[in-house]
Amino acid sequence: MNKNRYITIMAGGVGSRFWPASTEETPKQFLDILGVGKSLIRLTFERFLRLVPADQILIVTNKKYKAITKEHLPELPIENILCEPSRNNTAPCVAYTALRLKATNPDAIFVTAPSDHIILKEDQFLQKINQAFEFVENQDAIVTLGIQPTRPDTGYGYIETECECKGEGDDASVGVCSVNAFKEKPDRETAKAYIEDGSYLWNAGIFIWKAKRLIQSFERHAPQIIQVLTQDESKFNTAEEQSYIDRVYPDTERISVDYAILERAQNVYTIPADIGWSDLGTWNSLHAFLDKDDNDTVTLGANTHLIDTQRSIIRSDSNKIVVVKGLDDYIVVDEPGALLIYPKKDEQEIKEVVKSLGSDQ
Repeated sequence: MNKNRYITIMAGGVGSRFWPASTEETPKQFLDILGVGKSLIRLTFERFLRLVPADQILIVTNKKYKAITKEHLPELPIENILCEPSRNNTAPCVAYTALRLKATNPDAIFVTAPSDHIILKEDQFLQKINQAFEFVENQDAIVTLGIQPTRPDTGYGYIETECECKGEGDDASVGVCSVNAFKEKPDRETAKAYIEDGSYLWNAGIFIWKAKRLIQSFERHAPQIIQVLTQDESKFNTAEEQSYIDRVYPDTERISVDYAILERAQNVYTIPADIGWSDLGTWNSLHAFLDKDDNDTVTLGANTHLIDTQRSIIRSDSNKIVVVKGLDDYIVVDEPGALLIYPKKDEQEIKEVVKSLGSDQ
């Protein structure tokens, strides 16, 4: 296997839109949300083990999740769990990862991927990742996977492409498209226009880049972050790294890598991918992903009985009998510490509702 290729998996989020199943103490990446006997982070880790060995996979997570990460991924070297002392969004997380990898291997090229996405067509996905690796190895480029949209979804960001693929023949540049712009989550009418246009892809948040080149991009486009993190660059990949990161990391700018780097860089490309992808970011996305009954309803829980209920998702992990009648287009989630009953059309509000309940929810 190529020793310059690494996988980094971001696993520090809380997944508050998946409340009350996902909580501050046990976020959704550590849950068996699909009922397959494995957590989402475990499924992601095993997927990437087909590309690189465990010692070339890094997990970036919050300090409080270090133990549970090791529990779910026992074969991962403990030093490959990078622990953030604070949640400062994705740009500092990615910059920290690049600095660690540069200290480990100056020629490192790495994937940044979320820990909680579902990919049904794994062979095609791994083929696209290998293609991206090959392209980045030979170009001064940042590559992101763009998902072929199947509906005008308002919960995803979009990538506007040039619609012209680079290269001819079988080399790695075939099917790689220049990126014009990244678009934030649109309203429904705008999303429909994107789909009709045909030059837009969903932004899956899966990126491939060279560590050294990415650090240069931070120096150019988000210098505050890199200046804070490199006050003493000799600490990376040493026994002193964690104490150093604990001290400096909270002072980094809180900004997403999309805003900090991708929207400002000129060398961004995308590879369109049909890989059976879902980010499972909300109850609606889980409803869309799972098998449904004749009334377009998903039921998770053996003791659930539905009457005149349609277009809903009902989840109960308890042993109690659950009877639901007359609901249309609702989310019902019964957990030991909380019960959620919420219209599916308003699910984007759940994150703010959880905030209003307090940080311990």
